[in-house]
Amino acid sequence: MRGVMVMSRLASIGALVGPMALAALVVWAPQAAQAQVPAIFADADLALGRQLIAEHNCSACHARKVGGDGSAIYRPQGRINSPGALRGMVELCNTELNLAMFPEEVTAVAAVLEREYYRFGASGRGR
Repeated sequence: MRGVMVMSRLASIGALVGPMALAALVVWAPQAAQAQVPAIFADADLALGRQLIAEHNCSACHARKVGGDGSAIYRPQGRINSPGALRGMVELCNTELNLAMFPEEVTAVAAVLEREYYRFGASGRGR
């Protein structure tokens, strides 16, 4: 259903801007979306990151630290201001809690957090 809606919208846009501009948009749009991912997370396995977050009960620990559902931990004032700092914070949890995650697993977890909470994008700045 979603694919039909997207194709319908693309057809409408094509009628307005012409077939060449539409072709450029179709080619450029996926690249632009991918460009929003910080380079440090470009090859991260998001499914693995989500799995590790669930397995290690991250939200339960965060809830104990900051209360509520624990999501407030993702918004410390000024502490996490770049993709590298985010990955470093996940590595800190990995080390302090002796989670024994491999570097690519730490990156996968950080990539999920970046995508769901921080959204640094290509600029390296959060929302």
